Amino acid sequence: MSKKWYNYIVSVDDDGAQQVQNPPGTATSSKSAAQSVAEIASTIAPEPQFTTPVSDPTSFEEIYKAAEIPPAAKGYSILKVSQMLESEHIRNLPSDVRKSSILVALDAAGVEIKDVIQDAIRRDRALDTYERVQQRAVEELESRKTKENSDIQAQIDKYVTEQRAKIQSNNDAISREKERFTGWRLKKQQEEKKIAEAVGYFVTENPITTGDVNATSSPTKATQRS
Repeated sequence: MSKKWYNYIVSVDDDGAQQVQNPPGTATSSKSAAQSVAEIASTIAPEPQFTTPVSDPTSFEEIYKAAEIPPAAKGYSILKVSQMLESEHIRNLPSDVRKSSILVALDAAGVEIKDVIQDAIRRDRALDTYERVQQRAVEELESRKTKENSDIQAQIDKYVTEQRAKIQSNNDAISREKERFTGWRLKKQQEEKKIAEAVGYFVTENPITTGDVNATSSPTKATQRS
């Protein structure tokens, strides 16, 4: 960045103190400097219109371009002024000296502070407007995804209910089959007992098994009846 404006701002005297000087042949505009921010803001549209889409939301320059912010007077945008304030030549000076230095530089360039403030307000409103655009996009996405999640959850609940019903049906079928088998086993044991008793009349060692077939058991022993 050119440092020509700095030559009109700061000089070092013999004691090492830095003083603010006006550029030769110019005078500061007290009227512009004293104009209230509210009055300046009232001259700017409250919400800028974005004429082109912003492909990279992280690029503020692209946002400013999409909002059609007009070029700053003689290039003195609020961003340039911010860079000037952070210049190594004045950034360590008292705030009132830094302020005066910028006003002197603007006056030397023939730029009113009002124009810089207007540029700042335009950029701020562009950022605020784009923030609202992004917020609406986020809210719309949240609404869609929340509904989608709700639909998915409803499907999950329906599936779980159906599967639980199947599990219960399977358990009921198992219970019925066990109950049927238990009843059959009792009748089977009765049948075997009847057979064993009949065979017992004719053998010394009864080959007929009674009871649970899986249990270790020996054939019923009965003495042959005479």
